[in-house]
Amino acid sequence: MSATIATPTQIASHVTTPVTQDRHAGRVGWGRGVATGVAAAAAVTVVAGAFWAAGHPLAVSDGEIPLLAFAQMVLLSTLVGIVLARHTSRTTFFRVTIALTVLSCVPDLALGDGVLSKAGLMFTHAVAAAIVIPRLARR
Repeated sequence: MSATIATPTQIASHVTTPVTQDRHAGRVGWGRGVATGVAAAAAVTVVAGAFWAAGHPLAVSDGEIPLLAFAQMVLLSTLVGIVLARHTSRTTFFRVTIALTVLSCVPDLALGDGVLSKAGLMFTHAVAAAIVIPRLARR
């Protein structure tokens, strides 16, 4: 009785799954995200400092907002943005961050101390968003 032993041949199978670029999340790195946050924090602090130097510091009904508070809040918001960018699609990231930017202006309208202060506070939100959102969404 003879036995035939079949040796398996190597079969190269290359299976690709179609992934659209919009659905692929997680491309933003922490280093780039934090660097973007630092740049945005500096820009927003300069804007707030310009209002302060012009004799009209940005304030809410409780009093003047310290300059360093602008940088702290931009950095904190950027960290949230990095997490969002890493765990959501680009479309979802844009939708959520734009909605959060608009919502972040509501307290400015409600608690801002005067029209110029309200406008200045909303401008700082727009400056931060204009720097952070496109950079974190870049793939």
